[in-house]
Amino acid sequence: MTQEGDVVVTGTRTELAERIAGTRRGVGDPRALVGEMRRSVLLVSMDGEGLWSARSGGVRRVCAFTDETALARFAEVRGFADRSLDYAALLGARIVDVPDGVALDVAPDGSAR
Repeated sequence: MTQEGDVVVTGTRTELAERIAGTRRGVGDPRALVGEMRRSVLLVSMDGEGLWSARSGGVRRVCAFTDETALARFAEVRGFADRSLDYAALLGARIVDVPDGVALDVAPDGSAR
């Protein structure tokens, strides 16, 4: 457990990724998962104008990742392997409720894992 400002961050990114996978399989409470995402540190690439986002089905979503490995894998497939990629480590509460939403741990092919 770590502390950022007045907010206590619980769990590791690996634990969060495991809970996300479980929820996608129908295990666990999705509402509790959203609360955990708000309390976790998420990685978001910066695109020069702000947070990196992608459009899918007519909706633009911020692309966030639970760890550097997931972010690097996605960036490599998207053609960013040959350059440095700036990213921010943000408390999930700052981005989970953005108007268009968040795509968390997007797989290299664009699907959520």
